[in-house]
Amino acid sequence: MVAVLRGAGCVFAEEEAELILGAARTPDEAAAMAARRAGGLPLEHVVGWAEFHGLRVTVEPGVFVPRRRTEFLVDQALAAVPHASVVVDLCCGSGAVGAALAASLGQVELHAADIDAAAVSCARRNIADHGGHAYVGDLFAALPGQLRGRIDILAANVPYVPSGEVPLLPAEARDHEPLTALDGGGDGLDVLRRVVAEAPHWLAPGGCLLVETSERQAPAAVEAFARSGLTVRLADDEELYAHVVVGTRVR
Repeated sequence: MVAVLRGAGCVFAEEEAELILGAARTPDEAAAMAARRAGGLPLEHVVGWAEFHGLRVTVEPGVFVPRRRTEFLVDQALAAVPHASVVVDLCCGSGAVGAALAASLGQVELHAADIDAAAVSCARRNIADHGGHAYVGDLFAALPGQLRGRIDILAANVPYVPSGEVPLLPAEARDHEPLTALDGGGDGLDVLRRVVAEAPHWLAPGGCLLVETSERQAPAAVEAFARSGLTVRLADDEELYAHVVVGTRVR
């Protein structure tokens, strides 16, 4: 199996083979899983889960795979609002961010939303143990109106790849993850700007909006936050190559 994976270009063939063998119920199933991985399917889609912030998050085929760098967004949210009681995971994908926040915060009111029905179905499973609710829809239009002015943590892992750079993404993402989770428009910030424009109406006083972006896009993202009236700061982690813009609604 290691030889098959290595021949397909898997850099960590030994580790991936171990994960496949751990997930498979029979040798034939393991061989079939290895073949799918060698054919280019993301490992997380092959084994059915991804590790994220200490959790094993279910990830179904066709659903965006949570990136380890996004754990930094979770940590920034927990540091900014350590006693949050209302949490929303917008552009939730698998619901990994919402599940991680709820697991760390304890008893919270948790909501998640995404425009992709397959993602919401997956997220619903991942946040069920936390009493979370998941909705299909376009950004805030998917959320219950009663959340207006009540959200303590609004985590929005929006798509931020510029449209022209999507074809340059690794095949695992380009071919197996939904375009809506990747394509952020001309400069990659179209969805971010929409979220930032509406966020102040949904945040509680002292509540925070957190959005992941790239180093190159960070200055424009910070400017968008400032224009919305939020108090803004940029956090980054060089090791993870993670950049998170944090905007707080003034009390």
